Order: sequence, then C-alpha cells, then structure tokens
Amino acid sequence: MKVSDLCYTSPTHWGKGHRALRILLVNPKSRLPIDTRSSPSLGLAYLAAVAEQRGDQLLIHDGDVEDEPLASAARAFAPDVIGITANTTQIVAAWRDAGMLKGVLDAPIVLGGPHPTVLPEESAAKPFVDVVVRGEGEATWLELLRCWENGHGKGGRFLDAEGEPILGITYRDADGEVVSTPDRLPIPVAELEAMPFPAWHLFKLERYTNLQPTVDQVDGPSLPILTSRGCPYRCSYCSQIGPRRWRARSAESVVAEWRWLVREWGVGEIGVLDDSFNIDRQRVLSLCARLVEEGLTGVPWIMINGIRANLADEEVLGAMVRAGCLRSAFGVESGNQEILDTVVDKHLTLDQVRAAFRAAKAVDLETIGFFIIGLPGETEETIEDTIRFAIELDPVVANFSIATPFPGTQMYNTVMAGGRMLAETWDDFVFFEGKARFEMPGLPAELVERKWKEAYRRFYLRPRRVVRTLMRKETWLRLPRTARMAWRTVVGS
Repeated sequence: MKVSDLCYTSPTHWGKGHRALRILLVNPKSRLPIDTRSSPSLGLAYLAAVAEQRGDQLLIHDGDVEDEPLASAARAFAPDVIGITANTTQIVAAWRDAGMLKGVLDAPIVLGGPHPTVLPEESAAKPFVDVVVRGEGEATWLELLRCWENGHGKGGRFLDAEGEPILGITYRDADGEVVSTPDRLPIPVAELEAMPFPAWHLFKLERYTNLQPTVDQVDGPSLPILTSRGCPYRCSYCSQIGPRRWRARSAESVVAEWRWLVREWGVGEIGVLDDSFNIDRQRVLSLCARLVEEGLTGVPWIMINGIRANLADEEVLGAMVRAGCLRSAFGVESGNQEILDTVVDKHLTLDQVRAAFRAAKAVDLETIGFFIIGLPGETEETIEDTIRFAIELDPVVANFSIATPFPGTQMYNTVMAGGRMLAETWDDFVFFEGKARFEMPGLPAELVERKWKEAYRRFYLRPRRVVRTLMRKETWLRLPRTARMAWRTVVGS
C-alpha cells in the first residue's frame, strides 16, 4: 500500500466509519552531559503531518524543552494512541515513559526510531509496549492508525485495509509470543514527494537552539529538511535504520519545501539532514541553481551530517555556496588509511579528503570535520595519525568522538566478538562524556580517553586557533555558552 493511498484529501476518503483520533507523540528527554543543541524531531514532525492529513488531533511532548510533566500533559489530552521515538541513548527513558503512560492511560503505545528498529524484540517484549515500528515509519504508522480507528489490533491482530498483516512491525501475539511481520519496502520517491510538509506548528520552536550553537548566532527558527533518504554505504560505526537504497527527492520538490520554510516560517537557517546529500552530482547542481533562481539564498543553510568528501569538488561546493550554504561537515573519521579501509570501510582516501577541504577553502565554504578516536584495531600510533590529520585539515570545527559501538553496527559485532563491552546499560552509550565504552586487545580504555582529551587540547589550543576563535563574532555573542563548551571539552575533559 502506498502512502498516498493512506493519506486523505477529505474525510469522506475514509468512508462512513472514519473518526479522528487523538494522538500523543513523545520525544523522551535526552541525557546529554554537555551544553549541546536541541532540535525538534523531524521524524515526529512527519508522523504528525501524515496523521493530521487524516484529520487526527495531535499533541507533541518533547522532553528536552517541555516544562509540563509528561504525565499531566497526557492526562489532560487523553490520547487514543501514543507514539514514542527513541535512539539508543533515549531507549531507557522511552521505556520509562511508556511504562508510566500505560499505568495511567488506556491507549496503545507504539515505539519507533533507530534503537527499536535494530532491536525490535527487546522493546516488543515489554508489557507496556503494544507495537514496535521498524524502519521508515510513515506508511506503517498510518496503517496502524486505521487499524485502531476501526477497533482492530486487539489480540495481536494488526491487519491493513486488505486484511493482510501490517508490514514492518514487531509485537506480542495473543499467546504473548513476540512476532515480527516482514520488512516494509523502502518508500519510493514519488511517495516521499507526496507527503505533507513536517508539522512544525506542533512544536514550541522558540525553545530550541539553532543548529550549531557553538559557532552561530541565529535569529529566527532553525529547522531541518530531508532532501533524500537512505545511504548506499555501510560504514562500520553507522547504525542506519533506513534501507541501503538511496532515494532523492527532485529539485522541484525540495525547493517547494525550502520556499515554505523561508517564506511561511521565516527561518533563520536550514539544516540539511541527509546522510548522503551529494551522491548525485547533477541533482546538487540543479537544486542549487533553483535556489538561486527562486531568490532563496538569503537564509544560510548547513550540512548537519556531512557530505561525501570523495564526491565534493570546487564546482559542487561553489554551487552550494552561491545557493547560500554556509558550512558543511565531512565524515573524516580517521587519519590512517588502513583504519579507513579495514575498520571503517569508508571507501575514501586521505587524499580525497584533503582535496575536498582544499576545494571548500577555495570557495569560502566553512568546514566541520568528524573524527573518531579509539576504533577497534587502533593503536596509539593510528590515533596520533588522526589528531595530526585534523590539525592539517584545520576545519572551523573539529568534532572528536570516542568510538561507540551502537547496536546494529558492524562495530558492535566486532566488539562483542573480540572485545570487552564496558557499557552496562543503554544509557552508557551517550558519546559526549569522554568515556570509552569498550576495550579491545591492545586498546585499553585509559589510552582512548587520554588521546581523546589530547585531541581537543592539541587542536583548539594552538595559538593560531585561539586567535581565530576570538576573532569570530559568534564567540562573543554566545560567550557564556562558548566558555562552558571550552571548559568541558578542552580544560575539564
């Protein structure tokens, strides 16, 4: 069944028995130890949008910004259905929220997001979870809503409009056994383009930070956009919930949403959340040309998750800058070619990274470098290679993270097979604490943590770097936050 088959243009599309549902969507409070950014959930915004298109009534409760406790908000709203999203670092909080809500409300509870997708049986076995949605959620979510709207779904029978089992879910059947239906196929491009725009009006946007608060001061809302889904690569550290198949919206579709964000929402910046924005070179050039033609270049935009360095050159990056792109991240990961090839499986060379950073500098595109310290198979020498490479590239921001083996990744399998997991609960997978979460032979936690601290100090405390930071206007506009971040990551680490 297609998403467009499930969406409606008028209530009569649903027939005589249609009734609007009251739906509560929850983003559990994140447990982050640093003063980092807070952004509205694009995933929940899409789920809310397709439900609103049905005619349902929505309430979103984001634990990161809400003052009202979830319990009181839920009681006052009295939802018919509850949806909760969670990544690995949120899953314990999601279970806690689900248990609390199940204790005070008689409403089915759905869990989705990265962690339930890769370990669906774990959450489905919880007595307070009714259904786990795996992977892309919009079509599955709509089928579940129709199921509950018609009074079905009891006794472990979740059927679509044709009476077939709903695809992409895991749940307990009538006997209490955890079962999974087959995976749902990736949502095709035509259906992605048919979806309504994210329901940002349901969020308290004034309570969120801008997208990169350590380096920018932005007036107006900061909102994300997803111009493509999926990624053809399979890096060992990356926990992808989507299919490997890359699907890109057309330039026309993206520009329509971009125009809406700029002219209807008055955004101060836009963050592109794609995992693989620049897979199709011509698409990037076409999109950037359209943004220029439409006069939409006055609002800066940034690449949050980065772009492929091996597919970036002066023509592509220059087109992005002319279209308003201020900054792009690059997933460098390691400064050692052998680690990139045999551990990360990055399909990238150090020379390609160097060329991308040179191209960015040539067109005045600011850069962010993502680097990982303590990958399986590393030694102090390979970590040293990464630190030196970061200094050589000299991005505006160098983000050093300690390798974290999230479930569903090859890194997780490697650690479980040949290492020792130090994390005791999923809460321990927060990767901003400067703590090693595993050890491998020849790679003790003490070494990883020491080199992580050293990486930040050596990169940011260079005299030229200090002067560069002090000369940025944003440093002084956000001085208290800048000082806290500096203390945490450089001095107090």
